[in-house]
Amino acid sequence: MSDVASRTTERLHLRPIRPDDLSDLTALFALPETVAHRPQPAVDPPDVSRARLDRALDHWREHRFGTWTIAADGRTIGFGGLTRRTGYEGLNISYHLFPHSWRRDYATAFVNEAVAVAFGPLEATRVVGLVRPANPASRRVLERAGFVAEGEVDYGGAPITLLARYRPAPAPSPFAAGAEAARG
Repeated sequence: MSDVASRTTERLHLRPIRPDDLSDLTALFALPETVAHRPQPAVDPPDVSRARLDRALDHWREHRFGTWTIAADGRTIGFGGLTRRTGYEGLNISYHLFPHSWRRDYATAFVNEAVAVAFGPLEATRVVGLVRPANPASRRVLERAGFVAEGEVDYGGAPITLLARYRPAPAPSPFAAGAEAARG
């Protein structure tokens, strides 16, 4: 799955999260605007960011995919990835970007690349995104990428909208119709 680990698009470079990303991860989740959409919008203390990093590293070791460090113009702009999440069928897509990267279409570029990995090398049949009602911008990003709301679920004691996108059905072969006609 080496084609999953590092990815480069026209605008972004994605690489597996590493232990030396802890300072950027801690800084990201210490920003009030980053956690503003949570039911209790308190910033994460460093030990919570450390635990988040440890879970991400463990996921890579276990599944050989997971959270990427997202960079643009040689600079870390956030973190996002595809993970297996207990209680949800399919892969879970998530991302968190530094506020200076908002409204620059980086989230859209990330989601499009992550979906390509999910349905390509990872051969997933479903990708889900969980979005708080207080975060309509994130919901719009997923909807523009073809995700459809499937309903609300309880997540951490608060409602969250589950959006999903399914692997496209393969196009029928033009030769299949001809073979049926020949058998006719």
